[in-house]
Parts: sequence; structure tokens; C-alpha cells
Amino acid sequence: MSSRTLRLSRPDRQAFLLVAAVTILWWLLYSVLQPLANFITYRVLQLTPGSQVGNALSFFLYDVPKILMLLTGMIFLITTLRSFITPEQSRHWLGGRREGVGNIIAALVGVVTPFCSCSAVPLFIGFVESGVPLGVTLSFLVSAPMVNEVALVLLFGLFGWRIAGLYLLSGLTVAVVAGVVIGRLKMERYVEEFVYQITIKSSGLRAPDHLTWTERFEQARDSTKEIVGKVWGFVVIGIALGAFIHGYVPDDFLVEVMGKNAWWSVPLAVLLGVPLYSNAAGVISVVSVLLEKGATLGTVLAFMMSVVALSLPELVILRRVLKTPLIALYVTVVTIGITLIGYMFNLII
Repeated sequence: MSSRTLRLSRPDRQAFLLVAAVTILWWLLYSVLQPLANFITYRVLQLTPGSQVGNALSFFLYDVPKILMLLTGMIFLITTLRSFITPEQSRHWLGGRREGVGNIIAALVGVVTPFCSCSAVPLFIGFVESGVPLGVTLSFLVSAPMVNEVALVLLFGLFGWRIAGLYLLSGLTVAVVAGVVIGRLKMERYVEEFVYQITIKSSGLRAPDHLTWTERFEQARDSTKEIVGKVWGFVVIGIALGAFIHGYVPDDFLVEVMGKNAWWSVPLAVLLGVPLYSNAAGVISVVSVLLEKGATLGTVLAFMMSVVALSLPELVILRRVLKTPLIALYVTVVTIGITLIGYMFNLII
């Protein structure tokens, strides 16, 4: 890093203070989203707690601002950090290696990245912008929500290290295989043009070492406005669909499906998980309840992976950056992988 970057000018100090103030405001607002959603749902609108419409509306009022705030914060942070890294460095670490190695690295990065499926999308866009191969970026996109370190700890506490380890290995396997398969098919033409247009505009910027902090923050602000402006409507639509399912699909129905040893229980559980939305940690409590009521472990884990890696809100957001053929291939490959993992867990446990 150059001495110019290390020595802060007056505009840079002012920019830091502004970013710090906005960050504090962001955190305060984020921390009251759930109480505010409950207040509007149950106090202002006077809906009955636990009712279907109440659960659906509370879910919607909480998740829409939550996801939009996470998207905004993640895009700003990622763009700022990426201003220190050249596209050549990104391609070297994630793409400039023999086939499979880049996918494994990207999948491992996803494991330690605390993002849900929807907030992983901005980093996915950043990888594509930097010239990282599409298959490698998709390995990250699958791994980031599917294999979550919080879920690993909770699974370890509930079921022991064998189950937690199998969850880790199986999730990484799905992520790597999905990325390799899609990478070999050369689907880059099915990425929306605006993503590459961002890349073209970014290529005209000065070298990372010569940017001031003010310029880095301005670049991050512009990227945030552009990307959020293009996807926010898809976020609202996707979460609205997820909220409806969240409020109107009974738990007993899920238990009845997942408690059966029929061959169709695993693929049906995967399909049932798609309309729902949660991160891996959030769905663990549902997993625990389903298992206590007699659902089979492999079927429940397939359901959990489907919820976090194939959630409908994520797919709706992805549609803004990926064209339909690539999304269809992504869903097909990941669905097959998750289904096979469900069968495997049911056979060995």
C-alpha cells in the first residue's frame, strides 16, 4: 500500500467519519427490525400472534428491509475491499489454477463467509466482474449459504462430530461438483450484460495503489446504488413468495413427508425447501423439531440444504444477473447433488 493511502488527507478523514456515522446508523436500524416488524404486525395492525397471516406479514416486514440492508452493506464493503485487489490477483487466486483447485478454494471461502444465500449474490457479482471463471464463482455461491460455520457448530452440538463432518464434506462436494460441471459447459454468455458492463467501467479506474480513500468509498457507493437499484424489486417479490409459504405451510405436513422412508421423500423435501427462505443457522431449529417428531435425518438435511442453497428469493435475485438457461442448469445440478446427499445420509445413518 502506498504512502498516499496510509497518510489520510482531510477529505479522506471526512469520508471515514461519514462512513462510520452511516455504519452506526445502519447497525442501530438493523437491530430493531424484528421488534419493529412485530410491533407493526401485532400492535398496529392487531393481528393474532401465531396466525397464518400474522406470521407471513411479520416475516415479510422483517426480511425485506433485512435483506436490502445486508445487500447494501455487503456490496459497499466488498467493493471497498476489492478496490485494493486487481482483477489479475483475483483471477490468479481463484481462476489461475488447474480445474477443480479454484473451485475447492472458492468453496472453502464460502464456508468461512457468513452470508445467507441472498447476500452472497453481491460477492458472486464481484467475482464475475474481476474475471474469475464462472464455474469457480458458482462453487462459492453454492457453498456460502449451504455450508455455514454456525450450522456446523449447532449440528455438532445436536448430533455429534460425525453428522457435522458429513454435512461439511457433502456440502463442499456439491459446491465443487456444481462449479466444475457448469464451468465445463462454458455458460458465460448467460450472464446478464450489465455485470460485464460494470467490469468494463471499472477497468478504466486508476490502479488500486493510487486510489484515495475518498475515491474508494465513492466507487463503493456508486456500485451499491447500481446493483441494489437493479435487484431490489426482485428481492421484494422473492421474499413475498417466501413469506406466503412461511405463513401457510403447516409443520405437520412437513413432518409427514419427511418421516416416510419412501423413495420420493427426499426429492419432495428438496422441492418443499425451495419456496422457503432462511440461512443455515436459522433453519437448524426447524431441523431439530422435525427430527424430534420422527423425520429421517437424510431427508431433513436435504430439506435444510434446499432452503439455504435453492431458496426462491435467491433464485429471483439471481435472475437479475443470470439468464434463465444458466439458472435452470444451476438449480438442476445443485438439486441432484442435494438429493443424492439425502439418500446417502438415510442409507448410512
